[in-house]
Amino acid sequence: MAKKLMKGNEALAAAAIAAGATHFFGYPITPQSELIEYMAREMPKAGRCFLQAESEVAASYMVYGAGGAGARVITSTSSPGLALKQEGLTYMVAAQIPAVVIDVSRGGPGLGNILPQQSDYFMCTRGGGNGDYFHPCFAPASVQECADLVVEAFDVADKYRMPVLILADGLIGQMMEPVEIPEVTKKPIDKPWAADGGHVKRGEHNRINAMVLPADGLEELNHVIQAKLADYAANYVRYEAIGIEDADIVLVAYGTPSRACKNVLKKAQADGLKFGLIRPISLYPFPKEAFDKINPNCKAVISVEQSCGQMIEDVRLSVLGKFPVKFFGRTGGNPIIPEAVYNYAKEVLGGKA
Repeated sequence: MAKKLMKGNEALAAAAIAAGATHFFGYPITPQSELIEYMAREMPKAGRCFLQAESEVAASYMVYGAGGAGARVITSTSSPGLALKQEGLTYMVAAQIPAVVIDVSRGGPGLGNILPQQSDYFMCTRGGGNGDYFHPCFAPASVQECADLVVEAFDVADKYRMPVLILADGLIGQMMEPVEIPEVTKKPIDKPWAADGGHVKRGEHNRINAMVLPADGLEELNHVIQAKLADYAANYVRYEAIGIEDADIVLVAYGTPSRACKNVLKKAQADGLKFGLIRPISLYPFPKEAFDKINPNCKAVISVEQSCGQMIEDVRLSVLGKFPVKFFGRTGGNPIIPEAVYNYAKEVLGGKA
């Protein structure tokens, strides 16, 4: 298939349709409006369902209903909208309903602005809603990865019967790059658990229920969820590592800041310095194993984020005190500039920061 020049938001939507998404429910919010606009135009053409909900909360429960009936369902939003969806998401986890949820994050806190930021890391990797659970979460760093990870997210959601998040930022959503939308030939898996009227057990139709009140029953549900998360973590850790085996400084970044860090690596190499990069693609589970491959004589690991520092907690847990962990960040929607990261890394290397 020939590549097309598309925005990240458009690639996310086009890949979802290619992956067999049958239903989309959402509410417009920048900087992901192009995604919902694409869905509004293209889903009906493909014979699928598009519905603009009256709110983000309503959209989350529409996803619950359609997903519970066995549909391949997707919703998208931006930071304040994802906060509103948390109640619906925790109910979906309890009812074991698969769905893909896209968050194209913006500046915060509060309403914030439409500029790119990475302040949704905690919300996306720590479960967000009430209860002991986590969301599988992917973080694309290019428009092509936006498309590829949507397809994978649907498969993961169906396999483990849970919502899967894709955390992009406003810059990825708005940037345009050549992209090849994957051709998905395999059919979605059968869902014998679905409350679709067609699956009948012992003369009774399936039921979808997010309320388990007896203590022992709720504990068992929690064990089921944790077992699925453990199996997922054992099979779906994703990351990119560049030059970390002999690096004196290792940068850690995801999303668009990782692109800036790759330019930092080029500058360091030209100046005879040994810098490396770990780029998490799965934010949950976090790729802790990558940190075991770092040069044991590394001087420091630097978490580079468009936030006040959130991923740095996972970086510290992964380093386990082997190396000093430093932080470089911008917030308010200000971008990560390669030269600024490079200068800071040189200060760290020289013991001045």
